Amino acid sequence: MKVLYLYMFPLWGNGSGAWLRRLCSNLKEKYQFDFEAQIAAPEKRNLQSAKVCHLKPPIMGVFVGNPELLGVKKYSKISTIDHINIFNYYLSRTAKIVERFKPDLIHIFHTAFLPAVGRTLANLYKKPYIITTHGSDLYYFHEDSRWKASTRDASLRAKFITANSSFTREWYLKMFGRDLAKKTKTIPAGISNKIDFDRNVSWIDKKYHFRYNKVVLFTGRLTEHKGVEYLIKAARKITAEIVILGDGPERKYLEKLILKFKLNNVHMLGYFSQRLEKINDFYLRADVYVAPSVWSEPLGLVILEAMVNRTPVVVSRKGGVTTVVKDGYNGFLVRPRSPALIAEKVNLLLSDEKLWNKMAERAYKTVVERFNWNRITTKFYNLYQKCLMKPKS
Repeated sequence: MKVLYLYMFPLWGNGSGAWLRRLCSNLKEKYQFDFEAQIAAPEKRNLQSAKVCHLKPPIMGVFVGNPELLGVKKYSKISTIDHINIFNYYLSRTAKIVERFKPDLIHIFHTAFLPAVGRTLANLYKKPYIITTHGSDLYYFHEDSRWKASTRDASLRAKFITANSSFTREWYLKMFGRDLAKKTKTIPAGISNKIDFDRNVSWIDKKYHFRYNKVVLFTGRLTEHKGVEYLIKAARKITAEIVILGDGPERKYLEKLILKFKLNNVHMLGYFSQRLEKINDFYLRADVYVAPSVWSEPLGLVILEAMVNRTPVVVSRKGGVTTVVKDGYNGFLVRPRSPALIAEKVNLLLSDEKLWNKMAERAYKTVVERFNWNRITTKFYNLYQKCLMKPKS
């Protein structure tokens, strides 16, 4: 089985890119004699599990932000003629890849530009395709509807559509039509549970001169949607080190906020790119993970990463995360834009060891049972097989 993946961002710096890398890796590991992948994306780095066909579109854009694309315009702000040039580039370059690779199936990640590309190629080359939505692409359509009709048309002709959460699936159907319900499946991201809990991560305290024993962590894009300012405001009432990993257009504003409140316990450490071991060390070191989003988070891959490291989470009660985090069971859900509630729940976890242990174990169990890669990989492989089945006469 040969699968071509279409993607329009670097494979690092965002949750969907991490998901695509891991999906290919796990498919290759599990179905090594019956799986071959190529990824067409604006990415120069290589993968062991799939050949990366490096694309260089005439203009790069983002939906909400990407730490590897700082200063890049949102697609919603790019002119129509530039949209057309981008589309034509992806169409012509991807066609050449199809000619060489001869895939059995095309898998499209995200729902702007690329579904229209995939739909055209599928028609010309008689290849089935599926579409995967991650949620941030749907947010984009609220700002810019120019590709909405094309995505609707591509959705009608896709073999299947997958969404990363039931929340995202419902959002997709509301946007593109409930007649797509039968072919639209919820398949969440997979999370590796191969965690070395005995790993020594003391280098973090030494390098950054931590004064407190407790650590509160945030990782992700520094955009307005992520609500990091409310964690910083909450830090005034939290006796712990507040660590923020990431970069984005909000960084300067957040740094000014730290200076304004004269906070010595807040550390903005930047974007760690491919240094996954170091990022994983921070998940292990953290006592609490905070995701203070002010928008409806489709799923929140970083939240799952924290939970599988036995780190209790405090997250905004919005979007798909509410299907994962159960308030008071494996984490806390709080009202968005509320520094007081963030501080209250974080302090409760930091001060109550018995509660912390219960939530940490339940968080780990939730991810291992519901988001393990073996299940996710099997679901996608079976979906691919269904796409390739010949229709009954």
